[in-house]
Amino acid sequence: MRFERKYRVENLSMFHVLQIVKSHPASFFKLFPDRTVNNIYFDTPGMTCLNENLMGINVRKKYRVRWYGDDINTIVSPRLEVKYKENELGGKTVFPVNTFPLSDIKDIQKQVNDTIPLQFTLQPTLLNSYRRSYWGTKDNKFRITIDTDLRFHPLLHSPFFFKYVSVDKVVIVELKYEKGDEKDIKRITSFLPFRLSKNSKYVNGILLTQ
Repeated sequence: MRFERKYRVENLSMFHVLQIVKSHPASFFKLFPDRTVNNIYFDTPGMTCLNENLMGINVRKKYRVRWYGDDINTIVSPRLEVKYKENELGGKTVFPVNTFPLSDIKDIQKQVNDTIPLQFTLQPTLLNSYRRSYWGTKDNKFRITIDTDLRFHPLLHSPFFFKYVSVDKVVIVELKYEKGDEKDIKRITSFLPFRLSKNSKYVNGILLTQ
């Protein structure tokens, strides 16, 4: 499991955030080209994942299907991710799923429930996309992702996607590192002038699209 420190930056542009990361003494470098991340989130009929996050439950899970690409309708190599969080530590289990048409959400819903059979049925609740930039230190201990252009579409009440209905005009910075590297974290955070904050794209997207 690893730490994932999140910073919701509302007062700086992507350009300024990048300058801060590039000038960091730890010499962060770009790991690979930017890409668009697409997710379909799933929740229980009673919205357990949403409510546990809002209530601050320390041990919880989140379910999503993820793929990459600028064309939202071209779904290549999707995967089901079960993200779990225990206090400040997080991790995930990944399962392959078959390509599905975005026009037929029932298809991927069936795959998800067949792949991880639970005592309850998971249903698609939110579609979102964002642009992600990847950075890391030379020693491979610390990684930073920078997310912009966050867009959301509600699937619970609008199962057919035509366009995104909500946009969150912020920059989301995430600092990720393994539990064993916590002792060295100050040399990284001391030069990140952002306020640590609780941020969930899933929760924010649901609240924005209600």
